[in-house]
Amino acid sequence: MALKGFRQGYFTPSHPEKYMGNTDQIMYRSSWELAMNKFLDNNPHILRWSSEEIKIPYIKPTDGRQHMYFPDYWIEYVNKDGEIIQEIVEVKPLAQTSPPTTRGKKQSTILYEQQTWAINVEKWRAAADWCRQRGITFRVITEKGLFKT
Repeated sequence: MALKGFRQGYFTPSHPEKYMGNTDQIMYRSSWELAMNKFLDNNPHILRWSSEEIKIPYIKPTDGRQHMYFPDYWIEYVNKDGEIIQEIVEVKPLAQTSPPTTRGKKQSTILYEQQTWAINVEKWRAAADWCRQRGITFRVITEKGLFKT
C-alpha cells in the first residue's frame, strides 16, 4: 500500500548487469530514490550498485534491542581520479538530517520526531562503524547533494 503523497514502486534497470541483487525487487520509496536509481543505473562511472541489500545490526535506543538497518544504497564507482570507491549511502530530506525543532509543534509530533531522530542517529553511527571496518565510506545525502559522487 502506497502512502498518500509518496511515490513508491519497483524499478526496472536498463543495465541489470550493474545491479548486485535481485533486479525484480528494486524498490523505491520516494521520488528521490527513484531519481537515484535512474542515476546509478545510467551513469557510466557507476560500476555496481544495490538498494537495501546490505543489513547492519544496531541497537534501537527506544527499546534497547538489536535491530537490522538496511541502508538505501551500496555503490561502487570510479571517481574523478580513477580510483574505485565503495560507499553506503542513505537518502534523506535535509530536514531529517539535524535534530528536530520544537517550536509550534504538538507534543505528540515532538515526541515522534525526537524518537525518529534518535533511531536514525544510532543507525548512522552503526553504519559508519560497519563501513570503517571494511574500508567503505558512509554518507547521508539530501536533496542538495543527491547526485554528487
